[in-house]
Amino acid sequence: MIGYISDNLLLPILDFFYGLVPSYGLAIVALTVVIRLALFPLSAGSIRSARRMRIAQPVMQQRQAEIKSKYANNPTKQQEELGKLMQEFGSPLAGCLPLLVQMPILFALFATLRGSPFADVPYTFNLKVLPAEQIAAVEPKPFNTPSHSIFVTATNHVPVIGTLEKGNRLGVGDVEQATLHTREGGSFASVLAGVDDGAAFQPRWSVTKGEGVVSVADDGTITALAPGDATVEASIPGLAARSGFLFIKALGQVGFMTDGAVNWDIAILVASFGATLFISQILSGMGMPANPQQATANKITPVMITAMFLFFPLPAGVLLYMVVANIFQGVQTFLLSREALPDNLQQILDKQMAQQATATATAGPGSGDRLPFEPKGRK
Repeated sequence: MIGYISDNLLLPILDFFYGLVPSYGLAIVALTVVIRLALFPLSAGSIRSARRMRIAQPVMQQRQAEIKSKYANNPTKQQEELGKLMQEFGSPLAGCLPLLVQMPILFALFATLRGSPFADVPYTFNLKVLPAEQIAAVEPKPFNTPSHSIFVTATNHVPVIGTLEKGNRLGVGDVEQATLHTREGGSFASVLAGVDDGAAFQPRWSVTKGEGVVSVADDGTITALAPGDATVEASIPGLAARSGFLFIKALGQVGFMTDGAVNWDIAILVASFGATLFISQILSGMGMPANPQQATANKITPVMITAMFLFFPLPAGVLLYMVVANIFQGVQTFLLSREALPDNLQQILDKQMAQQATATATAGPGSGDRLPFEPKGRK
């Protein structure tokens, strides 16, 4: 499904925007905004549900405990009353459904930006080489890699698949040809034949695992040398992988550091992602009662996720998408936080805010700034 959405929805939109403004960076921004606008009703439902549950959860927990205690010996009545409670405040799981519905599209968008034209596309062939006397008992079955849409011009992309006709199990001494071809069966070489500078898209073949097990020639011919497991990879250069945008040197660039040098464009993108995520989380708590646990999570989560990208790096084009998506999410959260609540939830919120104001006044001025381990008398 993800490949279908990418090929038939996202890439045509990308082609359209690149046709308007020949900049892949702007095309990423425009594609992100269009998808986020299309998913606005679904993501808004999740944000609304999270906001309402944050207000209703303390009351719901108290009411649930009372119902379970009161009807402990009457399961039927207990379920009936719990059902009425859910009708009154809604189910905590209600916000999950919109999120699940939009996930395939977001995964497809993520996959699109990690592939051609924004990054080099790898085709991986996992091989198992068996002794010659064992391979005779193995029934040959064709092995196919996942399909990827390869951009050969700015607006022309072709779905390409990698295939081993005899399968990925070889006997020592066997020679097999790995091929890249279109879904219709045409060779990738024939696709490049009508493209200016088609030689720039010739696949680069390499053995990434088990160099003593197999060898591979520049044309994809694989020779089995010894028993064991091996991986052969064909990498097709991305058309825009080395294209820049604003301060970004290359949209396909991966990694915070290269050969000991800091990639400051990647550093700026990662830092921008962390900052926009932090701001979005702060906006989600606007107008809500103070929640120390939530406040701590809002500070720690962006740091943890941002640091993760230092160990699991992403292409610059993907980071650009994530920053734009966070900005859009922050704006959406801000707008929805100003939306009127149902009367029953507004009453609960007013009561919670009044209780918080009373507690703050009782604790004394400056108490809100006191750290948990500080004595009550200190500011």
